[in-house]
Amino acid sequence: MTFNDNANISGGKVSRRGRNTGIAIGGGGLGVIVLFVLSQFLGVDLTGLAAGTAPQQDSGTTSAIENCDTGAQANANVDCRMKGAAASLDVFWSSALPPLGAEYHSPTDLALFTDSAGTGCGTASSATGPFYCPPDETIYIDTAFFDELSSRFGSNGGPLAEMYVVAHEWGHHIQNITGILERSQDGQTGAGSNAVRVELQADCFAGAWVAAASQTKDESGVPFLKAITQQQMQDALSAASAVGDDRIQEATQGQVNPEGWTHGSSEQRQGWFMTGHDQGAAACNTFAPDDSQL
Repeated sequence: MTFNDNANISGGKVSRRGRNTGIAIGGGGLGVIVLFVLSQFLGVDLTGLAAGTAPQQDSGTTSAIENCDTGAQANANVDCRMKGAAASLDVFWSSALPPLGAEYHSPTDLALFTDSAGTGCGTASSATGPFYCPPDETIYIDTAFFDELSSRFGSNGGPLAEMYVVAHEWGHHIQNITGILERSQDGQTGAGSNAVRVELQADCFAGAWVAAASQTKDESGVPFLKAITQQQMQDALSAASAVGDDRIQEATQGQVNPEGWTHGSSEQRQGWFMTGHDQGAAACNTFAPDDSQL
């Protein structure tokens, strides 16, 4: 999607984390390592399954994203685009979540990093992929991942594909607020597992935001984003498809094993994204359908 040049994105809560060479401090070390390896293999995130581990110390530096105040800057620079997406998502969910029965609060941060970063879930590397960490309520993204969406996973790429990733992780924050993440953590995998349903719901939430993004306005009443184009929609759907379990398994193992799924198939991820887009966040109850309808 394209930002309106004069949209005010200064309210987006985004930081840039410096290189971190320390190790994670706190409990749950082995579990965190396993989650990070799983995330590296599967692609997009950790789904917050490290909840309960102690917050970690970060020996790197944190700095605010500066010179990112307008939509024009968001269109020109990926860090500013992340700030613009954060500003829009924040406004969207502040009004979209209360009708679903919960009070909204912002994530602590959208942290952009390079190489590695200390997190409330352990030390993340660039190989981890984007993820949401419940203990510190922060989304972590190495923006180099956006290049991998095309070079490694075969996505079309494009700004909306990048913002789909942010919106998906923001969906995990919504699940954390509502308690869905905690209730769904049963350690099971498979096409109908809670792990898959959590991920598909986050895709659905991302679709709901995309549909409303051109009507979501800054404090001056200027829409953050212009109306989506057909090509941009295809870019977002391409990103959702690229990180489907079946596609990743086929590429890495040469075969598809639904019993090992934790994120859902390419078709499911695209389908639930469009459910959110067409019907809104209230339609994103991925825990209601039986396995054959998921």
